[in-house]
Amino acid sequence: MTSAQVELRLLALLLDYPDEQLLGGRDEVEQVLAQLDPSPRRDAMAGFVSWLYAADRLAVEQEYVASFDFSKRTTLHLSFYTYGDRRQRGRAMLALKQRFAAAGLPLVAGALPDYLPAVIEFAALAPGDEGDEVLTQLRAGIEVVRAGLHEAGSPYAQLLDALVAGLPKLGRQERAALERLAAEGPPTELVGLEPFAPPEFMPKPVSGGGCGAGQASRRPGAIRQ
Repeated sequence: MTSAQVELRLLALLLDYPDEQLLGGRDEVEQVLAQLDPSPRRDAMAGFVSWLYAADRLAVEQEYVASFDFSKRTTLHLSFYTYGDRRQRGRAMLALKQRFAAAGLPLVAGALPDYLPAVIEFAALAPGDEGDEVLTQLRAGIEVVRAGLHEAGSPYAQLLDALVAGLPKLGRQERAALERLAAEGPPTELVGLEPFAPPEFMPKPVSGGGCGAGQASRRPGAIRQ
């Protein structure tokens, strides 16, 4: 596995919900970081890792929920930013899910294919230029999330900086389009009135056990290995 692939897989892990496995894996995470070649991406991840393992566990969990669960400007389900029409978004997610499967990287049952950690892991593992193409396809959402996290002062903004550090620089027209999207939101009045995904992509409700805030979003887009 190349250094770039390792960077992306670590980035996907850090962007996922801070569960017991991640919070208890400090030695492994820091060892992987130490083995990476110096780069802006590694530096940004290192800054986040320093915060992650210095903070109280409850504070980290609360920060994750505050960063991603309560604002439509920072949801990790990226197709939300581009497709306001429910039918259009459903078609886009179906095409993305089929792309994952065609690359031999199917999602776990009930997963949403536009979930950023899953997209990043796909980019790390997919053959050829498949990963770069998917990241480019979802670039608008990535940039909107990044801007929203910076405005909120979230430590997770460092991870979006790390991701963008490895992507091509935006051209003038691309940047203007992203600025419009950030200011105006997705191009439909239906957004906010409909679920984030059509019914066929919505995971089944979890029964039993009391889940805390953010529980429903734990690893919803993991790639089946």
